[in-house]
Amino acid sequence: MSEFDQLSNSLQRNRITRRQMLWFLGASALSGCASSPVGGGSILVGMSEDEEKAVDKQVSPQQFSQDLGPVQDGAVNQYLTDVGRRIDAKTHRPQMPYSYRVLNANYVNAYTFPGGAMGVTRGILVDLDDEAELAALLGHELGHVNARHAAQRQGQAMVAQVAVSGASIIGQAAGFGGLVDIGSQLGASVLLSSYSRDNEREADALGQEYMVRAGYPAKGMVGLQQLLVDQQKESPGMLQTMFSTHPMSVERRDTAKQLAESKYAASNTRDLGRERFMDNTASLRRIKPTIDACQKGEVAMAGKEYSKAEERFRTALKATPRDYAANVLMAKCLSEQDKDAQAMEYAQAATKIYPQEAQAHKLSGVLALGEKDPGKAFEHLDRYDRLLPGDAGVTFLKGVSLEGMGKRPEAAKQYAAYLKRSQQGKAAEYSMSRLQSWGYLK
Repeated sequence: MSEFDQLSNSLQRNRITRRQMLWFLGASALSGCASSPVGGGSILVGMSEDEEKAVDKQVSPQQFSQDLGPVQDGAVNQYLTDVGRRIDAKTHRPQMPYSYRVLNANYVNAYTFPGGAMGVTRGILVDLDDEAELAALLGHELGHVNARHAAQRQGQAMVAQVAVSGASIIGQAAGFGGLVDIGSQLGASVLLSSYSRDNEREADALGQEYMVRAGYPAKGMVGLQQLLVDQQKESPGMLQTMFSTHPMSVERRDTAKQLAESKYAASNTRDLGRERFMDNTASLRRIKPTIDACQKGEVAMAGKEYSKAEERFRTALKATPRDYAANVLMAKCLSEQDKDAQAMEYAQAATKIYPQEAQAHKLSGVLALGEKDPGKAFEHLDRYDRLLPGDAGVTFLKGVSLEGMGKRPEAAKQYAAYLKRSQQGKAAEYSMSRLQSWGYLK
């Protein structure tokens, strides 16, 4: 067995729960006191407003890609933006660079980075009933931004847990397996935080205030929270992430109802915007059976019921063969069952369906390494790197690919670039050993 194979086989798999989402806000942020934008009182924050915006620019593209990118429907994304703009103009921080996109992810959630970059999953959008509920959802997320909850958490030093998003997508493959596994995990480094219940209550209150200011009926917030509470009871597995990052409760629904019936009672004669919502989301609602099947498949995947998951994804693909998310998920499911050749077919199909989105290229690259085709692996990994720069794991895997192609100088550059970003862990150890054995380091 070669040195390469021996080292590869010695690397242990390190599986992490599929969607643990925590903010990675950086250990170097400075703490200090600031005036709360929403109350005027003093709050302890760990980021300036410029730093909040910088976090968005640095990490939001990575997380949005982890959630399979914006849907390929400009009209749906524009509709979400229009509703968001109507509300964010009425917030306490209208100057923030808010942005909105509907994501291809099937799980039920919405989230916002501290500078206002927001993602709404297609999984939640197809379950809403009207524009007022959508306004409540966006208003809640805007509440987090305006109350500076992420900055406060950093200021309070509540950052510690860092975990990769997504289970390992490739089995142990001869020659490349361990290295591929580690590189895949390193790439999934964009994380979101869960908020405290007090944060959630404040975001609810602000969200209801903002949606009313923007001309919506306050009962939209009641409808949104009733939907989520109902779904938590009926399908808890499908709402696991939503409820871990946005803890819901009957108490919060009842508080929204009390405010709607008292403080905001006059707003409830306003139009819910159901017809407008249905018209603008019709293209997504048409594929709701596909989204539902993908949701069930992902729940089965999380439980390691891969045959059941594969069946669900086949149902989704039968209904919508060119669905990007379903193709990527099927590829991941097959790879978990060591069906890498079949998995590659779906990953390659996904790259053709949505060539501008990065995840299918990364998946194709990883699968190609597993199939001992470093040339094809490098092609896809390099494409990923150009679409979405900054993934340390991909830098490492490009080095592995180039080494497999016999291009030692080029591989050394990738390993050196990786070491500039991280000098700990198995990938760093491997990169260092290669540079030393090739004479680039002493």
